Amino acid sequence: MSTYSSTTTYTVADVEKVMRSVKADLIMIANTTKAMTEEDAAKYAHDIELLAKKNHLKFADVTLMSGSSEVRAIKYEFHAEGATGTERPGGVLWPLTPKDKGGRIRLQLRYTDSSSEEERADLPLKVSWVPASADTSHKDLISSAGRGYSSNGFGTNREDFS
Repeated sequence: MSTYSSTTTYTVADVEKVMRSVKADLIMIANTTKAMTEEDAAKYAHDIELLAKKNHLKFADVTLMSGSSEVRAIKYEFHAEGATGTERPGGVLWPLTPKDKGGRIRLQLRYTDSSSEEERADLPLKVSWVPASADTSHKDLISSAGRGYSSNGFGTNREDFS
């Protein structure tokens, strides 16, 4: 397996291992909230994984909205070196907030400084991502202990908000 640069020790398989946990979280969110489908969760996970493999992703923010109010949120901050955490996915049994009752999932990505729009344009993404400016500080929610998913230094720290 190849590495991404001389300063990293993780492989594509390491990113895939971490992303299995992120994908499991997204599917659990879809199943408990009914604010998105499992198919949508899988599409989001695909794109996040693809962007992470190419070192384009700084963080992904997943927020459950009810109308214009934030209900729950998770922020996944990606690290190419020194990531720790081996916890299993879970802890995302969010409240039922179905689409037909005003529920929706807002998912925002923040790219790394080295990521360019031209490089991302060539990736086979499944979601049509558009620029967004929503506040992801979750100032009306309370931050709680999250989880970490990692493999050989690559990983994501998950911060939970409720």
